[in-house]
Amino acid sequence: MILGVGIDMAEVERIAASISKESGFRELVFSEAEIAYCESKTQKFEHYAARFAAKEAFFKALGTGWADNTSFNEVEIINTANGKPEINLTGLTFETIGKAGELRFSVSLTHTKTMASAIVIIEKQ
Repeated sequence: MILGVGIDMAEVERIAASISKESGFRELVFSEAEIAYCESKTQKFEHYAARFAAKEAFFKALGTGWADNTSFNEVEIINTANGKPEINLTGLTFETIGKAGELRFSVSLTHTKTMASAIVIIEKQ
């Protein structure tokens, strides 16, 4: 059963500016694994923006927005060996969201030079 759907868009330039000028923004929003992944890419800010959009879409799909006891950098967008993006929750965010029961997350990302977008579907198993 689908519990929620969220969608978001992020401007690549805005995310690049935030990462470049705001001390700590990158670490506040992204996990170490996400940072390593994005930094390994030629167009790294497109990948950061897509992950940012996915995090926003995730919280929209929850229906709560950014909830207490959750952190952006604990909503991790990882890739399978085939490149498929997945959501991995860690830390207090994992504990908080886990109270809702067994959930399944589906995520899709897309980006261009200027825009990134993501959609998240949350299902109860």
